[in-house]
Amino acid sequence: MPTARLPMPAKSETGDPLLLTPGPLTTSKSVKTSMLHDWGSRDATFIRVNKEMRERITEAAGGRGTHTTVPMQGSGTFAVEAMIGSFVPKNGKLLILVNGAYGTRAAKICQYAGRAHQVLETPEDTPPDLAKLEAALKADPAITHVLVVHCETTSGILNPVAEIAAITAKAGRRLLIDSMSAFGALPIDAREVTFDALASSSNKCLEGVPGFGFIVCDLKAIEQAKGNAHSLALDLHDQWKVLETTGQYRFTPPIHAIVALHQAITEFVEEGGVAGRGGRYRQNAKVLIDGMRAMGFETLLPDRLQAPIIVTFHMPRDPKFHFQTFYDRLKDLGYVIYPGKLTVADSFRVGCIGRLSPDHMRGAVETVRAVIADMGVSQLGAKRAA
Repeated sequence: MPTARLPMPAKSETGDPLLLTPGPLTTSKSVKTSMLHDWGSRDATFIRVNKEMRERITEAAGGRGTHTTVPMQGSGTFAVEAMIGSFVPKNGKLLILVNGAYGTRAAKICQYAGRAHQVLETPEDTPPDLAKLEAALKADPAITHVLVVHCETTSGILNPVAEIAAITAKAGRRLLIDSMSAFGALPIDAREVTFDALASSSNKCLEGVPGFGFIVCDLKAIEQAKGNAHSLALDLHDQWKVLETTGQYRFTPPIHAIVALHQAITEFVEEGGVAGRGGRYRQNAKVLIDGMRAMGFETLLPDRLQAPIIVTFHMPRDPKFHFQTFYDRLKDLGYVIYPGKLTVADSFRVGCIGRLSPDHMRGAVETVRAVIADMGVSQLGAKRAA
């Protein structure tokens, strides 16, 4: 029997449910509208738009004059695989800092690509051990590159990229960064953080739509990457050379997604860039975390490790709590969340990114409160292992 009056369903400005996920995410109406036209991939207007998109991303990374942006068709994983395969030479070795699914995926990419690699793993709620990183680099001169995930969305943890970059550079090694769900919201400046390449995606904090990733590359490093790639389609050096020479892609690009990101980056700049976008996301995360904790939900991470991208909550111990029911009711009321992806705890995740405001997050918290009451759930503390 229902015990609470449920709110009216929430909607985005185009009438869709709000995506409280780490991407794909809720986008602005103007980003969606930008895709209502067709362009040829060799059309001068599209070539200009693509060039501007690349330049703006490079500027957002602090890489004007020293770096370039190379788009890569496909999801974020395509971009990460292109980065690993193009920058780690066939006789190189990659040290991967793992504290979640995306570090583990990088190791799997190395297996497919035939790249020697080593894993330095910590639990999903624990940052990489910097002392062990230093020791590993000292112990194994075969290691040529280090890879770190900037924000590991398995848990929402923020990894100490600047400190890792400093250790890697001091040891004379090169850094690759998977900044898939962080770039555009969390500061990273190529003038302060040394890296060979940084991979991200169109449908994350820049608030575009799915279709391609991009890699911000040090110009000297991309020049040296010739002949490294294990895949024609994922050869970043070749992609870069053709783009620089002709302005065109080697193979058909996701034109509408590129035009949408061009519009999204215009809105990103208007919001104040990384500071403005990241500031809004931090407000979103604070509203969410404070509201959920006030109800009795427990977060996986302490505040000092929590990135304002996606927040992991422990599953309540109440036997009346069934996640699929909880998920379905929230979706019916206009909020789409994510299931957990942890091995350390039963959990679910709520994203704070996309075209969402603190008011949207307040609405989400109140909707969770109403759904929980309607389900008759009262014990919101975490499930504990037997």
